[in-house]
Order: sequence, then structure tokens, then C-alpha cells
Amino acid sequence: MNAPASLPNPGTATKGTRFTVPGMRCVGCIAKIERELPKLDGIHAARVNFSAKRVAVQHDPEVTEAALTEALLRLGFEAQPVAENPLGQETQERKALLRALGVAGFGMMNIMLLSVSIWSGADGATRALFHWLSALIALPVIAYSGRPFFASAWMALKYRRTNMDVPISIGVILAAALSLYETITHGGHAYFESAVMLLFFLLAGRALDAEMRTRTRAGIGALLGRMGKSASVIGPDGSARRIAARDLEAGMLVLVSAGEALAADGTVEQGSSAVDNSMLTGESAPEAVTVGSPVHAGAINLSVPFQMRLTRTADDTTLAEIARLMDEAGQSRSQYVRIADRAARLYAPVVHTLALLAFAGWMIAGAGWHQSLTIAIAVLIITCPCALGLAVPAAQVVASGALLKRGMLVKDGSALERLAEVDVAVFDKTGTLTIGEPRADLSPLNSTARAVALGLAQNSRHPLSRGLTEALIKVGASPAVVTHIKEVGGHGLHGRWNGVEVALERPDRDASGGALAARLRIGERVTDISFSDPLRPDCAQTLSSLRRFGIDSSILSGDRRAPVEAVAALFGLAFASEVSPRDKLAVLEGLREAGKKPLMIGDGLNDGPALAAAHASIAPSTASDASQQAADAVFIGEALMPVAQAIRVARRAMAIVRQNFGFAVLYNALAVPLALLGHVTPLIAALAMSLSSIVVVGNSLRLAGAANDGSAR
Repeated sequence: MNAPASLPNPGTATKGTRFTVPGMRCVGCIAKIERELPKLDGIHAARVNFSAKRVAVQHDPEVTEAALTEALLRLGFEAQPVAENPLGQETQERKALLRALGVAGFGMMNIMLLSVSIWSGADGATRALFHWLSALIALPVIAYSGRPFFASAWMALKYRRTNMDVPISIGVILAAALSLYETITHGGHAYFESAVMLLFFLLAGRALDAEMRTRTRAGIGALLGRMGKSASVIGPDGSARRIAARDLEAGMLVLVSAGEALAADGTVEQGSSAVDNSMLTGESAPEAVTVGSPVHAGAINLSVPFQMRLTRTADDTTLAEIARLMDEAGQSRSQYVRIADRAARLYAPVVHTLALLAFAGWMIAGAGWHQSLTIAIAVLIITCPCALGLAVPAAQVVASGALLKRGMLVKDGSALERLAEVDVAVFDKTGTLTIGEPRADLSPLNSTARAVALGLAQNSRHPLSRGLTEALIKVGASPAVVTHIKEVGGHGLHGRWNGVEVALERPDRDASGGALAARLRIGERVTDISFSDPLRPDCAQTLSSLRRFGIDSSILSGDRRAPVEAVAALFGLAFASEVSPRDKLAVLEGLREAGKKPLMIGDGLNDGPALAAAHASIAPSTASDASQQAADAVFIGEALMPVAQAIRVARRAMAIVRQNFGFAVLYNALAVPLALLGHVTPLIAALAMSLSSIVVVGNSLRLAGAANDGSAR
């Protein structure tokens, strides 16, 4: 079964809390938190989002945030609960990194200018003076710019653990101390420029990573920014007062003016209008809403004022839920992450052992303590696994951001790995290949019939009633006053209009031929209304793209044979109709047993088991809650092309991950022996290690435009 987008729920009496943990510096931190935190009483599970520096904890309700914060602190990680806006806590860290980077860059340039004179042959008192000037610049710079690393290393050592910042800090401090010793004793060499340059490039890598995460999730920030900041709440006495969005509560009655952005989710209670819902659905055409229609935060009222009853506010809105889904998409428990976990777990002991062996070996060889210590410092610096730690999350975060811009929300980073592996695609029909929204043919209805039909249809949430209501509103129909309305499940709506019995009901199956249809009855007069469920506009292009990727497609539907066969014939697809949920599950399991890796695309409750059983799964945003929970990704709007784009980007992302891993392995295979043999100075080690991280992040950023190109791999 696919990994869920959120934490497993051990029981109904559990609670989820998320924390920002800025002290996570390597993928080894992931293993420590996820392994050790659930061992504590009352904590069921912990899930780390390394890219976002966050931890989601599933725990008993009686376990407080303070207790969880203390538990993380005992593991060596300072933490604080995530604010209501899950995207608003990155700015401070990013600014601090940029300030530290600026100071390190200023110091590095000035020390390098002084070093040029020394390298040019300055000797005696001049060399000593330049060394002292370098020390006066370097020591304050190291103290300020090195704080992110020193604080992290101290926190780790304080709680008897290690992380990648421990050897970095040791290397920087030893390089600065050795350089100061050389300066005091009038030695020939000092490595102030190495220590400062190491900090500069390390900070550059981390600042670039922070910028990458900020840009990737900027689309979510833009979505949240479109939410209304306040709303006019109507009181019991009919008066209206303006209330900030954060203070709104479910159940409040709100007046939405023309041109106003909605500040919360709700249901239209009075009035009819048209709204711009493109930020949520991707559809640019205005959407008609009337009494009973659901409306979402961020939508813009384009027409006349209407009243809505709030159902979800603040961080419970649909937009906030999208933000949370993307917030959880940056890190996964994929095969590649597990490899990085194991490597990072061995990092600290291996690096410290190598540095000690280098020092001892060169001392035994007669190199002297100065040269031996210099080589040990170079080993500490050059072996930092920053590139390995960024190999997976950097690619996952950039790929998820690229897909978000194209209308695809990836719920779990490991889904990218599975999407890259799929070799067959199985589509449901209704709501997947088709829009899933019945479109009514109004041509048989005169103006009176349209008014009566609207007066009846607007009182039901049945899909055909909704489709009819939407079509009638679009053509400007006004509802007739129909009284004594009663809806009978499976039979339709009945009421009275001008003393005449009226009804909107389902026709006999034989009369309709099994097609989507409704029957309007006004007294003795009967009019049949036909409906169609149009195909998504880019079905042909999407299926063609999948064929180019080597993926065979088929239809697996619970619908009747005739409409399924018609769609299958149109695209030349194999199909199965009138398939039960159990049969759908059996088909997916059969494909997997045959060695296939199927992708399931479906939207109904009956697709839930199949979505969970598939190697990877995608659901439209109009799908049932159960289907969206079971799926690995959700696409927004009427276009189907995001399905093909997701596979394209996933394949590119996995190629980038493999390149990142290959580069990290090659870097260490070349750099470590050179450092052990004494061919690398601390300056060169600082450059090599920092540039390796920048290469990995830069390589991952190539995915930013992957959804727009035409490559399949």
C-alpha cells in the first residue's frame, strides 16, 4: 500500500502537532528523530520534512506541546510549534543566513587581498603584519558567521550526539587556532583565508538551499495571499461588521460584496452570482453559484452580492489544506532517502576516525604535529556529506514545485519515485477521462419550463440537479416560485407551482436508453432533458504523451458498457465496464503480480481500494475525500495533461537524484584519498566541499522547468 501523505493515525484519540526544527542539518537527524521520538510514552509516530525543517508528531491528546518541545530538546533539537500559516517561518532563518554570508564574503575578500601579498613573497615584519591584520579580520568574522554551525554542533554535543556541523566546527576552529599560533610564533603559514572561505561557501550552499525552498513554495504563498483578509459578518439583528479572517468562525453568516475575495470556505445561503475560482480549479471561466453551492476561500465574487454560511475558516480552508499537502511533499521515505540515511548515520564516526588516523599516521611518518594537524583538518573539512544530504530532498522539492505550477499537487515525495517507475496506466471513466459534471441540453425547454425546472433543481444536491441548475443560471433563467418541495431519494423532486403539480424526476430506464436524463413534469405536460458528461479537453494529447513514454493505457470503470465502450473506441483503449470495487482491486493486484507497475487514475469512492493498491495513484481535485486521501497526487482543473507531466517530471527527478548520488560518491572517492595523502590544504578542502553542495542544488534546480519540456526521461 502506498505511503500516506500524512502521519499514520493509531486511533481516533490521537492528535497531530507540527514543529519547526531549524537545527536539522543532515539526513542523519531524520533517522534520530523518527527513531527515538516514538519510543517516548504517548508519542505514536514522528515524520520529518527535512527540506522544510519540520517535524510532524502523532501523539495522545494529553501530551502537551511543551512536553513535545522538551522531548525534542533532549534529543538535541530546539523546536517550536508551527504557526497557523505553515509557510511563514522561513524568512528569519533566510535573512540570518544572508547576513552571515555577507559578513563572511566581506571578510574573505579582505583576507584574500592580504594573502596575495604574502603569496607574492612578503617576508619578515611585513608577513607578520599581514598575518595579524588577517587575524583581526578573520576571528570576528568566524565568531559571527560561524554561529549557525557552532550553535548546531554545541547543541548536538550537549545532548551527546553528533551531526555534520560537529566536524565542520572542529575544522574551522582548529584552522583558526593553528593560524593564530602561526601568527604569534611568526610562522610561515596561516590558514585564516581557509577558515573564512569554508564558512562562506558553506553559508552559500545553505542560503541557496533556503532560497530554493522559498521559491518552490512561493506558489502556495501566492495562493494563500489571495484569501480575503476580512469579511462582513451579519449579526442576528441584521447589522454587518467587518471581522479579520483569523477571527472568523464556522456557522457565521457573511455578506460577500461584488469584487470581494472570500476569506473562508462556506455555502451560499442567499443570492446567486458568478465567482472566479481559477486559483483553486485552474479553470478561467466564471463559475455560477446559487443557494447551496459550495464556495472556497480565495474565490472572487464577480457579479452581485450574496450571503454565505461559513463552514471552514483559517487553517481549515481548502487553500490551507493545499498548503499543508505541499508542505509535506518535500521529504519522503523513499529508497534513495534510506540510502542517504544509512550513509549519514555512519558519517560522524567515520570522519572522526579518518581524521585521527590521518593525524596519527603522519605523526608516525615523521611529519611533525603541525603538518599532521593540517592534514587532519583538511580531512575533517573535505568529507562533509552536504552533497549527499541534499541529493534527494533538493530534487524532490524542486520537482514538487514545478508540478504545482502545472496543476499537480504531489502529496508525498516518494510518490515521484513510484511515478517514475510506472509502465501501465489504468483510468476510471466518469470524473477522470470525463469532467464528471453532467451538462444539460436545454433546447427542449421553453422559458416557463426553464423557470419551473430551476425552481425545483436548485433545491437538490443531486449531480443532475446541480448540472441543470448551473446550465439554467448561465442562460439567465430566473427560478419560479415552487412550494411544497419534497425530494424523494431515487425518484426526484416534487412540488406545486401556481396550483399545478410539478416534478423533476428520473425517467424510466427503458425510455432513456440508459443515458443520463431527467424528466420535467408540469401538470400533464412532460419534457425529457438529456445530459452529457463531456471528455476532458486534452484526453487525446495526454494519452498520446503516455504512449510516447512507453505506457499503455486502459479503462477500468463501474459504468455501463455502452458509454465506456464509446470512450474506449474513441481512443483505441482496452476497457472493462460495470466493474465492482472488489474487481477493480483484483485487476490492480493482478497487474502487480504480473510484474507490472500500474498507475491508477480515479475519483470515486469505489476507486479508493484500487488507488491504494496501485504502484502509484492520482486523483482529480473533484474526487471524493477517500480517493484523494488514497492517492499519491491530486490534479486541479479540467485538464488531464498534468498526469503525463507528473510522469515526465518524476522521471527527470529520479535521473537528477541518481546524478546527485553519483556526484557525491565520486567526490568523496576522489577527495578523501587526496586529503589523507596530504595533497589538499584546508583552503582547497573548504572550496571542494562547499562547491559539491552547490553543484547538487544547482543540478536539482534544472527541474524547475521540467514540466514544460517535452522529454520523457
